[in-house]
Amino acid sequence: MTDASPDKPWLWPEKAWRKSIGKVRAGRSLKPGIWKNGARMAVALSFDADHETIELRNGARSIGRMSQGEYGARAGMPRILSLLDRYAVPASVFMPAVAAMIHPEEVRTVVGAGHELAIHSWIHEFNSTLDEGTERDLALRAADALERVSGIRPVGMRTASWDFSPSTLKIAREMGLIYDSSLMADDEPYELLEDDQPTGIVEIPVEWIRDDAPYVNMDRMTGARPYGAPTMLLDIFRRELELAYEEGGLFQLTMHPHHIGHRSRIFILEEIIRLAQSKQDVWFTTHAELAAYCAAEAGLTTPQTPDFQS
Repeated sequence: MTDASPDKPWLWPEKAWRKSIGKVRAGRSLKPGIWKNGARMAVALSFDADHETIELRNGARSIGRMSQGEYGARAGMPRILSLLDRYAVPASVFMPAVAAMIHPEEVRTVVGAGHELAIHSWIHEFNSTLDEGTERDLALRAADALERVSGIRPVGMRTASWDFSPSTLKIAREMGLIYDSSLMADDEPYELLEDDQPTGIVEIPVEWIRDDAPYVNMDRMTGARPYGAPTMLLDIFRRELELAYEEGGLFQLTMHPHHIGHRSRIFILEEIIRLAQSKQDVWFTTHAELAAYCAAEAGLTTPQTPDFQS
């Protein structure tokens, strides 16, 4: 059995499937013995400010879908930023470069408020559909565009739709990024391996469970329909937070301005912040600061990143 063609994995020899699982894999845990300032739990809130790019990526066929994305910039993000400011909580905003170019004033507001701006593709493209050269070009263009608009070079990334190609980690290493937040191998930060070798890059894991989109997304032209009340979403996030606190771990959350930013949903974010703050010994942090802290505690050699908390 020597056929290693991708359409016949049942015929793969052991060497072939071991090579596949070893391409990008979780290495050692980077959960520190203690969080910054002696906190029991770390809380890393993030927002994927996709705006119009999800539909632009699809060829801009639906003006309605683009307007839904525009809502995130016009109404959702201002509501989110106001809430974060009220509770003095830092966050990470992952933004496609094209979205940043459409809404440069939002970028300046985000950075001016002390939040992190991080890479989230060029135009919300699927990495696994691209050849390596194109993926690299778009990633570099995205980083350059975010730096040009914000004045700060991003140090981390989250791939669009968490679509991670066999070349993505290699490109992230070439770019000198200190962290990625696209993969799901653990609840706690870990070091990424490439071809079974340590990379020094911190993974801040995501999960669809801790993402608002699967619960509330709506697309009338497909099978995507919201199937849960906001209170259900709050209950899931709350349970994730409570056990993270019990375990002394990381609570990471992914949200979208055009979802969580609505009047009937913004209370979810507020309740999660209030619950975490009620525990007192909690460290609210950006993904960049979290990655730098975990790397330093573990003795990884990674570039220094600024403290985004004012």
